[in-house]
Amino acid sequence: MPRSSKPKSKFIFFTGGVVSSLGKGIAASSLGMLLKARGFNVTIMKLDPYINVDPGTMNPFQHGEVYVTDDGAEADLDLGHYERFLDISMGKLNNSTTGQIYESVISRERAGDYLGGTVQVIPHITDEIKKRILAVASSEADWDVVIVEIGGTVGDIESQPFLEAIRQMGLEYGRRSVAYLHLTLVPYIPTSGEIKTKPTQHSVKALREIGIQPDALICRTGHRLTPELKRKIGMFCSVPANAVIEAIDAESIYEVPLNLEREGLTNIILKQFRLKCGRPDLTVWKETLERAQNPPSELDIAICGKYTGLHDAYKSIIEAFVHSGIVNEVKVNLRWVDSEFVTDNDIAEKLKGVSGVLIPGGFGDRGIEGKICAVRHVRENKIPFFGICLGLQCAVVEFARHIVGLNRANSSEFAPRTKFPVIDLMPEQKKLKKKGGTMRLGAQPCHIQPGSIAYRIYGQELISERHRHRYEFNNIYRKQFEKAGMHFGGLSPDHKLIEMIEIEDHPWFIGCQFHPELKSRFIKPHPLFREFVQAAIDYNKRNQVTE
Repeated sequence: MPRSSKPKSKFIFFTGGVVSSLGKGIAASSLGMLLKARGFNVTIMKLDPYINVDPGTMNPFQHGEVYVTDDGAEADLDLGHYERFLDISMGKLNNSTTGQIYESVISRERAGDYLGGTVQVIPHITDEIKKRILAVASSEADWDVVIVEIGGTVGDIESQPFLEAIRQMGLEYGRRSVAYLHLTLVPYIPTSGEIKTKPTQHSVKALREIGIQPDALICRTGHRLTPELKRKIGMFCSVPANAVIEAIDAESIYEVPLNLEREGLTNIILKQFRLKCGRPDLTVWKETLERAQNPPSELDIAICGKYTGLHDAYKSIIEAFVHSGIVNEVKVNLRWVDSEFVTDNDIAEKLKGVSGVLIPGGFGDRGIEGKICAVRHVRENKIPFFGICLGLQCAVVEFARHIVGLNRANSSEFAPRTKFPVIDLMPEQKKLKKKGGTMRLGAQPCHIQPGSIAYRIYGQELISERHRHRYEFNNIYRKQFEKAGMHFGGLSPDHKLIEMIEIEDHPWFIGCQFHPELKSRFIKPHPLFREFVQAAIDYNKRNQVTE
């Protein structure tokens, strides 16, 4: 890859060591927020080492939540953290996988673009990686800083091409334009009462063997690092002691930026890049965090789904409840209800004491009847209900069976031969054979009907929300549902697709075909979640809900 003109952007590369799941995404998001608070234009990119083209076909138990961007990318859940911390929208450029990179290189090889040469990891794969990083830097927003998170840990075979690519970028653009941050673990051994630095030393050693010397270390720890420990880590890792950053365990991920700011991480970056700026404006962030830490009351809301064994499958929903709890001055305790084990006989007990029920998105028929059972319970008992994507579809099926009178109505996804397919495959989906990247994806306009509950919540007629689905409400049954008391508060602009449902004679019963959780922010909660939590508070007051 010939060296191009030096980009305007500065690059910060995040790597991880010792163990996975230390929180590189949170650390990268936090640093991005701190730089943005100083007036810089910042974006973040995730490089994922798995060979899948994207996580869209992966089981949530394997990968966690699939995050969807405005432009329809199915991406890693860390992009959700990036958006929630920086309050900007990500896109397809912000997430690249090994699968995408090899697919691109092989396609060019098949087209003869390499003039008969041997295609190799170096330079062809590493060049493609660098090309994608530079594409983010040169995108429309003209970024001052591009933060790049490398998935996996140092030592993983699949991460090596990414590490080699970012090593080369350090040589090509210089240390005034490239910084390396390494997130590592400093464990505490209870039996000896000691904090151990050796895992960090070995992790940095492995990174240096690749040719990358970190400029700062972010040390995850449950115990305070003394100045002596910082000096020891710095000496054995060739990092100044002031660049050994303590990342103490925090009760909330939204504390992390303030902790890193106190440790001086941003100043280290600014000094290396020779960037000048004023002090960060963190007033709103601090005020929001203070409200989050001192809620005057709390309530329980149930999430009834089938991936309750892995909470990361619903990461954006969890965070949306955090945001909405803050603005409503209440702590939202989530009760996880596995829909696969819900029956008519025990639903009342499983939902006893909750002030609201949310049914999230998902695929497949496992646990569907349990979700439908939960919908009926909350509808009949006037408990606030919020259905998202599949949650809306379950609400439609339940309403069809017990209110409209369409016995055994179902979705054709779960019962292809059902007599009453009130939820059916979208017409344009019926011709598709491939699974990956072929759903209705990304931001779509939605027309909110004046006079609806949805209009009261949004306060405007045209909105944009993100989608990820193949099935929709079957318009054949629209008039029957309307006559029975279901209203359609949101429609596609051509009025052909049902985007939101409401029902009469219920304090708060709303379903949406899109995923509002993807647009909720720490300092700007999504209106649907905000109002759902408020409805739960009102229900709690009316019924004096107790455990």
